[in-house]
Amino acid sequence: MQSALERGRATLEGFERIELELNGIRTVVHVRGTGEPVVFLHGGGTFTGFDYLRDWTKTHRVIVPYHPGFGESADDARIDSMQDYVLHYLDLFDALKLGRMSLVGYSFGGWMAAEIALVQQERLDKLVLVAPSGLVVRDPPSTDLLSLHPSEVMAHLTARPERLKPYLPEGHDLPFLTLRYRETKATARITWDHPSGNPKLERWLHRIRTPTLLVWGSGDRLRPLAHGEAWARLLPQARLSVHEGAGHLVLEEEPAASAEIGAFLAA
Repeated sequence: MQSALERGRATLEGFERIELELNGIRTVVHVRGTGEPVVFLHGGGTFTGFDYLRDWTKTHRVIVPYHPGFGESADDARIDSMQDYVLHYLDLFDALKLGRMSLVGYSFGGWMAAEIALVQQERLDKLVLVAPSGLVVRDPPSTDLLSLHPSEVMAHLTARPERLKPYLPEGHDLPFLTLRYRETKATARITWDHPSGNPKLERWLHRIRTPTLLVWGSGDRLRPLAHGEAWARLLPQARLSVHEGAGHLVLEEEPAASAEIGAFLAA
């Protein structure tokens, strides 16, 4: 019987696994498909895998790196700011010899993608931000996952917990707990002092003129829909798409969200 982590990793079956050494840190990347490159930056947890992006490989070369401190990549305690992750990914893009590409960021990875777009938009064809963190919105405020009791976390992540059940352990699962500890620790190094995000990000988003799709669940309890509306006001070329009833993990909950992103990328 597969463990919860094995079920999540099985979603990358058929992808080519590439291992790179970047600034002394082992970085693992999975690649599949042909066509124009799309880089996917995952959120603060990788346990659900990446099944939702498989259809994109029919039209694009989909590149899925694990951030340092997450998944199959090694830990790197030197990374303690979002700027460190931005520079790490610029090194990765160079190592993979990527020219123009599209960029998709999910939650924590959405914040990362937006910060990359601020300094590399000439490299980007399209930008997709799925329930991104990073933008400080005070009314209503975001919810800091690290402040929640463990029993509250799942209800804040998803409005449809049955969709996540295959990727959750049954009973005590040490590899699963170890992964979650590593990834929570890596996220906390970035968000501990600024749990709501980058207080200066609002000032600079006007510089991103890349065609942008914002994807949100109407029932997101971590980043309420008002945050999506704020992103849409601040990004000059953005369109907000709302999926009714979905929570923060909108790609896991709502297959139509992934299909919409695929159509946007292929258009």
